[in-house]
Amino acid sequence: MGWKEAAEPVLTRMPTVTRPDGHVPFKKKLGWTAGILVLYFFLTNITLLGIHPQGGEDLFGQFRSILAGEHGSLMQVGIGPIVTASIVLQLLGGANLLGLDTDDPRDQVLYQGLQKLLVIVMTALTALPMVFAGGFLPPADVLQLGSLTFVGTQIQTLMFIQIFIGGVLILYMDEVVSKWGVGSGVGLFIIAGVSQLLVSGFLSMSDEGFFYSWYQILFTNEVTAGSWLSREGFNTLFIADGGGQLLALATTLLIFGIVVYAESVRVEIPLSHARVKGARGRFPVKLIYASVLPMILVRAVQANIQFMGQILNSQWANMPAWLGEYSDGQVVGGFFYYTAPIYSPNDWMWWTGQVPAGIEVWQIFLRISVDLTFMVIGGAIFAIFWVETTNMGPKATAQQIQNSGMQIPGFRQNAGVVEKVMERYIPQVTVIGGALVGLLAVWANMLGTIGAVDGTGLLLAVSITYKLYEEIAEEQLMEMHPMMRQMFGKG
Repeated sequence: MGWKEAAEPVLTRMPTVTRPDGHVPFKKKLGWTAGILVLYFFLTNITLLGIHPQGGEDLFGQFRSILAGEHGSLMQVGIGPIVTASIVLQLLGGANLLGLDTDDPRDQVLYQGLQKLLVIVMTALTALPMVFAGGFLPPADVLQLGSLTFVGTQIQTLMFIQIFIGGVLILYMDEVVSKWGVGSGVGLFIIAGVSQLLVSGFLSMSDEGFFYSWYQILFTNEVTAGSWLSREGFNTLFIADGGGQLLALATTLLIFGIVVYAESVRVEIPLSHARVKGARGRFPVKLIYASVLPMILVRAVQANIQFMGQILNSQWANMPAWLGEYSDGQVVGGFFYYTAPIYSPNDWMWWTGQVPAGIEVWQIFLRISVDLTFMVIGGAIFAIFWVETTNMGPKATAQQIQNSGMQIPGFRQNAGVVEKVMERYIPQVTVIGGALVGLLAVWANMLGTIGAVDGTGLLLAVSITYKLYEEIAEEQLMEMHPMMRQMFGKG
């Protein structure tokens, strides 16, 4: 008996959100999407029962704009378990170890059940060390609930249960949006988190706020006449979080412009209908063909490596220096330092005086090289995995064109022939697009962004918003012209 037969009774009984029987009106889709978004913000503001008032250190702090959620809340793990489970399934599927045919309805159910089971397992594996190791989520001394008194491990167990429930909730919230709403829940939560950081980065009344910083510069003589030409003045106006942040503003605007432009760059392959004369169309192969979403997988691998380093540092008193050196909770040397992403200009601009003491220039450049290599090569590899596992590859695309009755003018109406044409474009564009997105993500982090948004998070937010706009436009078109739903196969 194979693993599918053994696991089928469990995987087919995993709770699932029922798909709508027919067409869901556009207004109803918007209602479901808005409702889930409000619920998400509500859950991120529910503090874990039993957590110490100080809250502890956020292990995913620098990756929070990608993994969503909120430290110390029910949404503690964010979409991390969903992303990690996707990585595992993509690797297993890419190596053809699962033996699942996604065109087979039975195997589709098994795949979806396996994905949910993996997310639940990853939620537990992520929450356990957060709660029970290292003091990252320190419990209160005593918790009184009515006549019940909780202390020590009892409080930690209660916190773990809350985080686990939050992780399961975000899994099914994502499924609700995917089946009943517009776009996907994962994309929606990323947009919500990044938008929140951007707005607070502009409007915050602290020194990190862009407008407040400029108010100080213009009206409190923080930068006196002529001093902006000095190193300190340049740092204040262009780089420092408590200064003008002009570099961060320019980077943020450039990322918006580059991603929108890249989304519009495409190779259009002409199509014509084999039986309906005059019926023509085009199949677009975009520069960012695999979208920016595979970058979540790359950053998630980096986040898990840093997560492991933090756990080892908290539990291993005499961890070897070559493995990792930590100061005030920040990695400053060893393997975990070189594999840590560049988060901001202060991580590499040694002349500003913000780089921790003792770190040599060659160490900084080695860290930049590792981050750049990891993101560019990882972006290309995960883009290929993404295209193959989401039926966007040459073979799957050729079959879809064949099934729609379309063909490429001048070529025989044959799936194999169409596949050969697609192989001229899709693999090359996928690799170039994935590498380009990785390069942009590192560049954005190195120069900094408003609100200290991670470069990958900003790329994701812009790209997902652009695609969401396109999907909304398509939904409105099909709402106005019901016959269009049959053409798109969404009737």
